[in-house]
Amino acid sequence: MPQAAAEKAIVEKYGDARLPRYTSYPTVPNFTGEFDPALHRTWLSNIPAGQPTSLYVHVPFCRAMCWYCGCHTTITRQQKPIDTYVAAMHREIELLAEQRGRSFSVSELHFGGGTPTILHPEQFVGLLYVMQDRLGFVEKPNIAVEIDPRTLTAEMAAVLGASGVTRASLGVQSFDPVVQKAINRIQSAEMTMDTVSNLRRAGVVGINFDLIYGLPEQTVESCLETIATTVAMQPDRISVFGYAHVPGFKKHQRMIDEDALPNAQERYRQAEAMAEALITAGYRAIGLDHFALPDDKMALAQAEGRLHRNFQGYTTDACETLIGIGASSIGRFYGGYTQNEIPIGLYEAKVGTGELPVAKLCATTAEDRFRGEVIERLMCDFSADVRGIAARHGFGEEMLLRDNTRLRQLEEDGLVDVRDGVVRVSEKHRFIVRAVASSFDAYLAVNGRKFSKAA
Repeated sequence: MPQAAAEKAIVEKYGDARLPRYTSYPTVPNFTGEFDPALHRTWLSNIPAGQPTSLYVHVPFCRAMCWYCGCHTTITRQQKPIDTYVAAMHREIELLAEQRGRSFSVSELHFGGGTPTILHPEQFVGLLYVMQDRLGFVEKPNIAVEIDPRTLTAEMAAVLGASGVTRASLGVQSFDPVVQKAINRIQSAEMTMDTVSNLRRAGVVGINFDLIYGLPEQTVESCLETIATTVAMQPDRISVFGYAHVPGFKKHQRMIDEDALPNAQERYRQAEAMAEALITAGYRAIGLDHFALPDDKMALAQAEGRLHRNFQGYTTDACETLIGIGASSIGRFYGGYTQNEIPIGLYEAKVGTGELPVAKLCATTAEDRFRGEVIERLMCDFSADVRGIAARHGFGEEMLLRDNTRLRQLEEDGLVDVRDGVVRVSEKHRFIVRAVASSFDAYLAVNGRKFSKAA
């Protein structure tokens, strides 16, 4: 089979977006609403004293809806809903402090959304103060904030810098005006550059850009133009995600013209062209969809096998525990995962009655943790020493390698090499790494999900 035809067959077989992104294992569909709340309280209490932890703070509000968005967010032009929500987050922080009874030793803090900088400067500073006062920070925590350049003011940029924010992640998606119109997000390069300048002037030196391929009206040429504009601004890190069109779950995505969406082959070409352009510009490819300058901590972590993956994607955050604050936020503990109430009203009502607002929980087994580490190493390193990982977890490698028909299929297609207990993804086929990871996912068949395609 000619090379082009072979590549097309692989893309068609493994190249859609139906498999998990594996930011956790087990993945969120396996969380359950039937659980004993005492288990979550025990996890909080059992975090070892002095062990660094992470916080994720979710602010689920935006001023306008971007039609591609897959996040949990609500559109508001009024300040009152935001004020009410902030008060609820203060209450949740107090409940966490009461339950824990001692410092969380927070070393990593990530504000996500929504648009976290929709908060007034004094609200943002107030949240930081109460978290530091009631939950406890290490001396110099890493603080990251997601930002919409269309709404960030110079005043807020200055407040972020003065508050010790170390990294800002800017939503960009595409600089093509045609694509921007198709996704209801008009954002000029000049506006984005002003935001970058204001942040750097304020002392926020770590800058990330979030880009997307597979959007309506997008072409390889427009993707490359976006890359050229991005590179000129020299962000330290760049993520390049594939757009997931799920209008059955996200009703606002019905505003997107499906006929304008690129097919699987075109998506593949866009992703490959963007990756090649970024590497040519001096960025290092990190995992499946991130890029970083060679001296960035993420590039160094990957080179040293210290890269991790959580609900924000690839990260240098090595904390075992992640505490989620706010509606829909997810927490991670040694014993499993939690997710807060997703509807804002339910979240506010629960904390208002003095309850921790957990709606779902997933307790993990020793086997889950074994499979989860294999999956994380594949997603981060494109290889996994199954034999070594099995030994650390008290299992035999044959549990995952023997009679693994999905892995055997990938091996027969020339996409992976399995030798001496180590699974390696073919360098030129790394874009199908989620399909490889899924071969170790014991829950896919249980949930009735198919293995045939992934990207």
